[in-house]
Amino acid sequence: MTVTIGVAIAVPEPHGSLLQERRAGFGDPVAHCIPTHVTLLPPTEVDAGALPAIEEHLVGVAAGARPFPMRLSGTGTFRPLSPVVFVQVVEGAAGCAGLQERVRDASGPLARELQFPYHPHVTVAHGIAEEAMDRAHAELSGYEAQWSVTDFALYEQGPDEKWRKLRAFAFGGSTVPPQAPAPEARGSLPTR
Repeated sequence: MTVTIGVAIAVPEPHGSLLQERRAGFGDPVAHCIPTHVTLLPPTEVDAGALPAIEEHLVGVAAGARPFPMRLSGTGTFRPLSPVVFVQVVEGAAGCAGLQERVRDASGPLARELQFPYHPHVTVAHGIAEEAMDRAHAELSGYEAQWSVTDFALYEQGPDEKWRKLRAFAFGGSTVPPQAPAPEARGSLPTR
């Protein structure tokens, strides 16, 4: 049996829920199926029996990682190449890139090529009407948030298409609870 997994840095509260609600408000039908995140490993089909080895690999990746600052600011798009509008990662991109390289290491159980070059971001609209994509790009152009990244998580896509956290991996090698709070998170949404 195969399962579809992904590895990501969760956007902490209150930012995660706010951006998820904004994504839903732009008409993205999968907004409530996908926790707000920065991808480290895109959706990947694996044998369910490989999950213990994958978790062991991710423990090792996290053990070698150190906290780093993450700052989101403004919007960008991958259009016309891909129908995506996103909030930009303006600080922390190098930390994300290093993590995703180690997650996909050629000697590990998650080795794979990417369809596009890695570009850390937070998707806020995907595959919706152009007018709604334009609105997402404009309305979130002044969005700002920042926090300290201290972990990443393994997610699995269920038969209902929803993504659920299986396990979080704290930097330095310890496990964190699935709903770990992020009290140092700060951010703002422009007022209009």
